Amino acid sequence: MASKLTNFLSSKTFMVVVSLFGLYLLSTGSSWALFSYLVEDPGFATDKEIEKARSKIGDGLPKTETCPINGKMYSVPEREIWENRRPLTAMIENHLDARPLSGVSKADVVYEAVAEGGITRFMAVYYCGAASEDFDVAVIRSARVYYINWAAEYGDRPLFLHWGGANNICNNCPGGVKLRGQIDPRVDAFKLLNQIGWRNGQYGNDLDGQSNFGYPALVRVQDRLNKGERTPDEHTPTTHMDELYKQVEKRGYTNVDTKGKEWDASFREWKFTDEKPAASPAAGEISFDFWSNKSDYSVKWVYDKASNTYLRQNGGVAFTDYHFDNEQIASKNVLIQFVREEGPVDQEGHMYYKVTGTGDGLLFQNGDVVEITWEKDDLTSRTIFYGEDGKEVTFVRGEIWIEAVPNGNKINY
Repeated sequence: MASKLTNFLSSKTFMVVVSLFGLYLLSTGSSWALFSYLVEDPGFATDKEIEKARSKIGDGLPKTETCPINGKMYSVPEREIWENRRPLTAMIENHLDARPLSGVSKADVVYEAVAEGGITRFMAVYYCGAASEDFDVAVIRSARVYYINWAAEYGDRPLFLHWGGANNICNNCPGGVKLRGQIDPRVDAFKLLNQIGWRNGQYGNDLDGQSNFGYPALVRVQDRLNKGERTPDEHTPTTHMDELYKQVEKRGYTNVDTKGKEWDASFREWKFTDEKPAASPAAGEISFDFWSNKSDYSVKWVYDKASNTYLRQNGGVAFTDYHFDNEQIASKNVLIQFVREEGPVDQEGHMYYKVTGTGDGLLFQNGDVVEITWEKDDLTSRTIFYGEDGKEVTFVRGEIWIEAVPNGNKINY
């Protein structure tokens, strides 16, 4: 009996059955589960099991190379690393229970907006700041369409890292699709990713921990915050930066794609300038709510004149980077981008924020503030910011945080 079973399991008939079953699952909402299994379930890891691949490039080297993402200056060895890569745009959660997060301080640009229920989420852009050393980024969470709009600004097929996303897949629905009204088509992130050709299974620039990207670059770190107890699964997805770039290189996504096209062939850089701290800072503190009933996600940026940076607080507490010894997050630029808010727009409570078109905002830098306007023509076009004189603004070289705040919200400064 055992030998017959063994023969069957190794037979062509069995393989055909498995293949047909796989095709069935791929045609339904269960496809992500099968695909995750095929690419190897990330599973769980512990901090002790994670070893860094390389040491940090020396801080004492001359800073002669300009980062095309935020204008910050770096050393030649750092530039030699990033010029063989393409930008990584990563979805990172900001749930109170997931703090402190890891690796956010190394992002060149960070976008913040509400994901749902007044809880904000980040999309961090990594390129130059990720070159000096290997580090962890956590916690990776699901995608929304407005973040995809921002990610699409970073050249041809930037890497887009997330863990699932808003979608219409339903395991128990007729045809594997959710009922009408359960999800608004405007917020279907998977639909948009497919439309722009990013997913493409294990061969696209879309890196989805729920379907096509996992171990060893993306894992669940069970004891991520070392609190002596298992961290809830939703707060564990962690990526290792160097390993991620090793894995995407196998997909053919270095600084060029499989056809030799460079990622930045049509990339639109912003304008940058050296810092000039104001003699008398006009904006020492910046504070605002995304939703007034969600104080844990209220933001305050406090200007530090000595370093000419803004230090971030969330919910009245210093916002720190767990990976880098709980260093407080700082930014040279804080930009408020007022956006139109709609929602919840469906039964699942999704929000919709319009980040194309035009709008108003505020730019804080050097301890001062200027009123601005913004413009983004379509999905892939760059958002351009203009000052009161109608000219494009210049960012201070260094970190840029873009806060997508609903129209009408009050900004205190």
